[in-house]
Amino acid sequence: MVIDTEETTLSDTSKEIEGQEVNLQYHLYVFFFAVIYFVSFLIPGIVYMLYFLLIFQPLVLENPNFLSLFTKLNSLLALILFPFVMILSYILHLVFIGIVTRLFWRFTERMCPTKDGILLRSVPSDTLNYYHVRSFMIKYGKYAFTKGLFPWLANWFYNFVGSNKIGKGSTIEEEIVADKYIDVGDNCYIGVNSAICSHVVEGIFGRIPYFEIKIRDNVTCAAFNIVGPGCELNDNSYLLPLASANKYNTTKGSNYYFGLPCRKIFTKKIMNYLKISQEDLERDKELRIKQQEKKGIKKLK
Repeated sequence: MVIDTEETTLSDTSKEIEGQEVNLQYHLYVFFFAVIYFVSFLIPGIVYMLYFLLIFQPLVLENPNFLSLFTKLNSLLALILFPFVMILSYILHLVFIGIVTRLFWRFTERMCPTKDGILLRSVPSDTLNYYHVRSFMIKYGKYAFTKGLFPWLANWFYNFVGSNKIGKGSTIEEEIVADKYIDVGDNCYIGVNSAICSHVVEGIFGRIPYFEIKIRDNVTCAAFNIVGPGCELNDNSYLLPLASANKYNTTKGSNYYFGLPCRKIFTKKIMNYLKISQEDLERDKELRIKQQEKKGIKKLK
C-alpha cells in the first residue's frame, strides 16, 4: 500500500510539472533592452550634440558667407572634423553597448553560472530563466556590431562581454547564431550562413540541450555549415560547404569533412566533389615548380 501511494504521488507531481508553462519574463527583456539601448546612446549623443550645437552650427550652418567656410580656419576645421566626430560617436555607442551588456552578463553569471546540461522547458528553474535572459540580452549587441560599419569588432564584443572566447586571427562571417558558449581557437574561419549553435530547442521532447562548442586552431567552416551542441572540431579540420556536425560530434583534425553527419572525405572523393582530374593535379605541380624556380632566380638577381 505504501508503494502505491508513492507511485500515485510521483505521477501526480509529473502531471503538474508537464502542465506548467515557460516563464516568458517580458518585463526583464524590456528592462535589459531599454537600459542597453538608452545608455549606449546617452554619452555618444551628448558628445555629438555638443559639437553640433556649439561648434558646427554657428561656424558652418549659420555662416552667412559661403566662401569663408574655406578661408577661415575655424570654419574649415569645424567642417573637416564633422565626419570624424560622427564616427567617434558611433564607436562610443558600440563601446557602451559592450560595457552595459558586460555588466548585466556578469550579474547573471553570478546569480546562475552557465554550465553544460539539458534544460527542461516544462520544469521552471533559474537555469532556464537566465538562459532565456542571456539569449535575449546578447542579440542587440550582436546585430549592432555585425550589421554595423565595423563588423570585425564583433570578436571584441563577444570576448569583452564573456559570452564567447574567440582567438586571434579568427573570422566569423554573418551567420545565424554563434553568439554564446562557444570557444574558438586561433586562425579559424566560420563561413557565411553557418550555424555554430551551442543550444538546440527540441520542441517534441520539450528540452534544450545546452553544451559548449570547442573549435580548435586553424579550423575552417566553408559555408552553410551546422555545428551542434557539444561538438569539438580539432586542429586543421575543414568542413566543406553544407557539411554538418550533429550533437556531441568530435573530429580528429587535419582532415576534410563533408555530408550530414559530417565524415572524412578521401582524395578520390575530393577530386570527384571538386571535379578535378589527375591531369589537373599534375599541371598544378608543374606550375608550382615553375613559380618556385622563378622566385629563386629573382632572389639570385
